[in-house]
Amino acid sequence: MEEKCCVIPQKKVLDESYWDSQYKDNTTGWDIGHVSPPMKAYIDSLTNKDLHILIPGCGNTYEAEYLLQQGFHHVTVIDIAPTLVEKLQSKFAGNANIHIVLGDFFTHAGQYDLILEQTFFCALPPTMRPRYVAKMHELLKEDGALAGVLFNRSFDDGPPFGGSQEEYEALFNSAFHRISMQPCEHSIVKRANSELVFECRKNSQVVVHLYSFRGITCNGCMTTVTNKFKEIEGVLNVRMNTDYSEVMIVSESEPDMQKLQDAIAYDAKYQIEKVK
Repeated sequence: MEEKCCVIPQKKVLDESYWDSQYKDNTTGWDIGHVSPPMKAYIDSLTNKDLHILIPGCGNTYEAEYLLQQGFHHVTVIDIAPTLVEKLQSKFAGNANIHIVLGDFFTHAGQYDLILEQTFFCALPPTMRPRYVAKMHELLKEDGALAGVLFNRSFDDGPPFGGSQEEYEALFNSAFHRISMQPCEHSIVKRANSELVFECRKNSQVVVHLYSFRGITCNGCMTTVTNKFKEIEGVLNVRMNTDYSEVMIVSESEPDMQKLQDAIAYDAKYQIEKVK
């Protein structure tokens, strides 16, 4: 794919209003009406019913329903769409084993043994992918797992937004370990040969921080800057988002801000600031 030295603006604002309208208008084409086969297979492999489990961007959350049917006791689901959450609160009324949250995943607080990924990652603009990894690392307990399904294909427009195994492995590298990704054998027909099932474990021996960044205008500049950061002792992975506004740094200990600024001091317009 040809690299371009410009930022393509996101056509849709994927905010609360956008997602709520999808449920109000019943334009939820991604909803298959039941727990997806790969997620069912993964849940069936779990033996500890006391796991604290989170499902972000849960949608109609057939996965949570299946978890409850299988006897899991600590299931939390979160979604940004009020219309959907009201429906879920009615559906699961009186069930003490599920906690339903209306809110933004990226401001959510908690600690979980397992986070299940089912159509949440692909619904986020690609600009948010480093932020996604940082937040997942924050929410998981020591050696907690992130598992689920990712698209192994590209789309002309989105959502959904796709990607590749190579991209995902580079994104999760160092923040997570024991990363397993393989072609999905249980996809529904319309998603056959286009999904990866994955599981990875939080690397509790590292710190993951997100920084805002200003001044980059092209992929070449981004590559130079990320390589500069990688040269700092203790830095293990650096991933900048697609509009160059945020960078995630995974390191053995928290990087010194002065060292980060010094690494990019060759260009006066480059500025970095910690956001988490």
